[in-house]
Amino acid sequence: MKLGIVGLPNVGKSTLFNAITNAGAEAANYPFCTIEPNVGVVSVPDKRLEFLRDMYSPKKFTPAVIEFVDIAGLVKGASKGEGLGNKFLENIRRTDAIVHVVRCFDDENVIHVEGSTDPGRDIDIIDLELIMADLEMVTRRLDKTRKAAKSGDKRLRRQAELLEALEAHLNDGRSARSFEADEEDAALFADLLSVKPVIYAANMDEEGIANYESNPYYAAVKARADAEGARVLPICAKTEQELTELSEEEQAIFLEELGLQESGLQRLIKCSYELLGLISFLTAGADECRAWTITRGTKAPQAAGKIHSDFERGFIRAEIVAFEDLRECGSMAAAKERGLVRSEGKEYVMRDGDVTLFRFNV
Repeated sequence: MKLGIVGLPNVGKSTLFNAITNAGAEAANYPFCTIEPNVGVVSVPDKRLEFLRDMYSPKKFTPAVIEFVDIAGLVKGASKGEGLGNKFLENIRRTDAIVHVVRCFDDENVIHVEGSTDPGRDIDIIDLELIMADLEMVTRRLDKTRKAAKSGDKRLRRQAELLEALEAHLNDGRSARSFEADEEDAALFADLLSVKPVIYAANMDEEGIANYESNPYYAAVKARADAEGARVLPICAKTEQELTELSEEEQAIFLEELGLQESGLQRLIKCSYELLGLISFLTAGADECRAWTITRGTKAPQAAGKIHSDFERGFIRAEIVAFEDLRECGSMAAAKERGLVRSEGKEYVMRDGDVTLFRFNV
């Protein structure tokens, strides 16, 4: 999973990136500090996998990972090449989802490119640039499809009609995310920027995060997210960066003082999995304990294929125990004695936390 961190200059993107990846990207108080996108790979915290590691003491321990890309601040006119322009729009295109950092604090010492704090306006600026870039692409694609449809191909005429409707939708300033289409039709524009799912990271100062539910800037972002079916994450990038310098025990105390149960990274990962419809199944043994990320609704043979294509081709069955059952029993042997290890076939739909052993023919 690759998440692109975007936003206007000086909203806290690189500070947040540093905090969640501990990658040391430069964060400074001037626009376009980030030129080349910084990339950080983060292990997904998973207490279930840690429990299995303690149970098996494996030679290898492999959590799931998320790749974060810190993309330079966009400005008005980016879709026409303003600022650092199209190069960074292309960086967004390569991501699975967007983490849109929105400034929700006032600080006269931190320059705002628009001169004031206004989350709604800032979101509109980024959205419009993505929409304008998409509109240019859709218009080009529509011209080509219209020419090809003159052959009389009904499928191409249908595609042209769809692209015409999408062009009008984008011209109204609406994102491709809000364009209604079935799964087959949606595949025609799956590569657009504004179709990508979004998490709004409402970046507040320490005072604001402590009482975020009463923060008017956060309320504006939440209302926007609710209206378009996006997610919103209250966060303080500065606090998250300070957390990286503390021990686990100190982090817990610090978070408790702020009234938070989890770090911003943990909450962002959960939010990302929910947004993209992802779950994890687990494999465990003396050789390796590992988490595998799959799309919710994946059947057992396709999950096996995540490990190796031979597993999917030669799939026989999956031996599965729910993690909670395994934890309660304390060992796989005890879970088997209690009849909690199930044998599932090709139609079984994987569940989050399934501890799985695949049986297959080579």
